[in-house]
Amino acid sequence: MSVVVIGCGDVGQRLAARYRAIGQPVTGIVRTAESAAALAPAGVQALTLDLDREAPPAGLLDGAVVHYHAPPPREGTREPRLQRLLAGARSAPPARLVYISTSAVYGDCQGRWIDETAPLTPRTDRGRRRLDAEHQLAAFAEATGAEVVVLRVPGIYGPGRLPVARLQAGTPLVLPAQCPPTNRIHADDLAGACLAAAQHGRAGRAYNVSDGNPTSMTDYFLQVADLLGLPRPPLVTLAEARQHLSPMLMSFLEESKRLDNTRLREELGLLLRYPTLADGLPSCLL
Repeated sequence: MSVVVIGCGDVGQRLAARYRAIGQPVTGIVRTAESAAALAPAGVQALTLDLDREAPPAGLLDGAVVHYHAPPPREGTREPRLQRLLAGARSAPPARLVYISTSAVYGDCQGRWIDETAPLTPRTDRGRRRLDAEHQLAAFAEATGAEVVVLRVPGIYGPGRLPVARLQAGTPLVLPAQCPPTNRIHADDLAGACLAAAQHGRAGRAYNVSDGNPTSMTDYFLQVADLLGLPRPPLVTLAEARQHLSPMLMSFLEESKRLDNTRLREELGLLLRYPTLADGLPSCLL
């Protein structure tokens, strides 16, 4: 089968390298010529498309394994970008589509451990857009017979993804005692999860993709500061943090949960390379 990565950025290129290691070529769909040029060193055949205006060429997705990494629009509660693509693929659907969703579809779980059977009650438009996408994919699978696998992903870290600018700016952090648990996954392990989902994921199934060792956002930032030799930011109360943090960061703090990754490990057979921040952060400097 051919392999197509829609939205072939950092994680997509890591995924393409894994496919290349097993002799499978990859076509990467990106939005700009600059992004397309970046795929050549990765050995990825690039296709430049604006998914808001264009559909992939006829037959490109037919019978393929498709990895959908493209983000939804930044506003609204629907996902029209994916909707257009699926409408165009109904007559010649992929054999399998692996979709990167978000753990925000669970909403606030007050720090509880949750698995993939937890209710989907997003509190933010970011989560509602992804839940709309999951519903679209379920309907598409039912109508076409395409196999769909959903990966629910929390914060991603890795080389080039550390919060350096924020640490350099000295933006305050929440006091550890008031900072709820959040979840993360290293970009390399996310790429491994994408490949495992394509090879072993059950059709119609969702998988939490996290390292299984949640810590607080404050702990994460402090570990990064120490790793980079930067001053530790000042600590403030959660109430005071609302004056300093972006709505995006506050949404992570206000939708606290601990993601159970049992399905990821046992059904997909993924052996995480970076199961803790202590394992993963040093790799971000290489």
